[in-house]
Amino acid sequence: MHADLSRITFRPERHYSAVLAQQGRVQLDADANEQTAIQLHRARTVAADLIGRHGGPAGATGFAIGLDSRGHELDDLTIGGGRYYVDGILCDASRPAPGDAVEDDGDGDGDDGRPDGEDGGGGRTADRTGDADGAPAHWTYWDQPDGHRDPERPGDRLPTAFPYLAYLKVWERTVTAAEDPVLREVALGPSVADTAARVKVVWQVLALPASELEVEDGETDKDTLRTAFHRWADERSASKSRMAARSRRPERADEDPCLLRPDARYRGPENQLYRVEVHEGGTTDEATFKWSRENGSVVLPVDGLDGTWVELATLGEDGRLDLNTGDWVEFADTAYTSRGEPLPLLRVEEVDLPGRRVRLSGEPGGGVGRRPGLHPYLRRWDHREAPGRGGRGARGRLRGGAARVEEGRWLPLEDGVEVYFEPGGAYRPGDHWLIPARTATGAVEWPVNAARKPLLRAPAGVRVHHAPLAWVMGEHGVSDLRLSFRHLAGPVPSATEEELAAEARAEAEEEAAARAPAAQGEPGSETDTAPGTPERSE
Repeated sequence: MHADLSRITFRPERHYSAVLAQQGRVQLDADANEQTAIQLHRARTVAADLIGRHGGPAGATGFAIGLDSRGHELDDLTIGGGRYYVDGILCDASRPAPGDAVEDDGDGDGDDGRPDGEDGGGGRTADRTGDADGAPAHWTYWDQPDGHRDPERPGDRLPTAFPYLAYLKVWERTVTAAEDPVLREVALGPSVADTAARVKVVWQVLALPASELEVEDGETDKDTLRTAFHRWADERSASKSRMAARSRRPERADEDPCLLRPDARYRGPENQLYRVEVHEGGTTDEATFKWSRENGSVVLPVDGLDGTWVELATLGEDGRLDLNTGDWVEFADTAYTSRGEPLPLLRVEEVDLPGRRVRLSGEPGGGVGRRPGLHPYLRRWDHREAPGRGGRGARGRLRGGAARVEEGRWLPLEDGVEVYFEPGGAYRPGDHWLIPARTATGAVEWPVNAARKPLLRAPAGVRVHHAPLAWVMGEHGVSDLRLSFRHLAGPVPSATEEELAAEARAEAEEEAAARAPAAQGEPGSETDTAPGTPERSE
């Protein structure tokens, strides 16, 4: 998560159940965030244990998929409202109802002379199922809130060959005031950029061609389709890269473990949370990475774009969190972030302080930043391109503005911080590692073994979750692959269990007593002889 954090301390393997604040102590963001993480982890674990990998509540199961190809140049999918859980994460597909706007100034009669509140003056002009523009009550494939599908891009279009599988992709990302200005408390004044950030659940309905699933032609069995999809999803969700970090190790440390050189430590002037993030994915020959000493939290909202000149709402809070010539930046907006597709990083070539503008090394591409409603912004990264490659690390020539991944060797970042990528990795854009560096110890906080050697760790994120929704067969309809669960609650009984048991015992005793006289009157019993009849003698 790109936020101004001190560090992330939540470790599920420690099985902590709560964070206890102590009197007279300094309050840290890491403690409060860990308490939130503990509660969220517990709630989602319970939900996943009870529901399974995915499912929705009976009667309110969301994400019902329908195929709509009537009168459209491109096929479309309808996405029904409701709730659905994927690995315990709640996804809500309900489309918010449009609000009711005041059609006049609200200080007198309406346009037709009638008082407000009566039909015509201040009444609604649209039904609650849609706004005045006729917005539907459900989402579609092309207008889903976090999908940002573009009909002009062939890769975004639905498959033309049937059948194909419609599925749900779910993950989380951080949202700050740069993307959602409502989070900013204006009463604090312009000198305070923002306060707390938010974590948002992002869901997208996407399509998977049948050719990518290991199923036979004509297969329609739902369990078989679900199994094949989970196999496909698990393959793509598994992390295939690992990294380690350290502060610079002294030369000949194996010969003299007590040796401590001045440069064999973290030498930064401040505590930092370094973020190493994969930019372009692929193999080691294809992958690149970028890093930030502020966890990628230096974000500057964009007010306008004119070629390579970018007008900013602010140039930064101070000299440490601003932009300078030579900085590498990522020009992004809400759609770009949700799509997770890397674009080339751009370098700051010139800074116009009076005009709050910066000139970039190239014009942002991909249609990013042209729509103010998507809240464009610049995110600063702190890696640099050295004039010569030298003998160590990825400090030579960059590719697309990002550093090249080099496996099997320690790569220096800055001030003694080094990272190591395990050989044979496969990298995904957005995967990242967090490295707290502390001036008090002159070291980075990274797990080590008994010999004090850094351990390899999988990325801290992004964790993506998947669930199958429907098998779309074109003219033959849509086969629903969703699962549902019923409520645990039931009617309250009219009596307690003890009272019901006592009543059952009483009924059993009465029934036994009623059977006793009948048993005495059966033929062959001693009481079968009539009274006064002499017994037969031999």
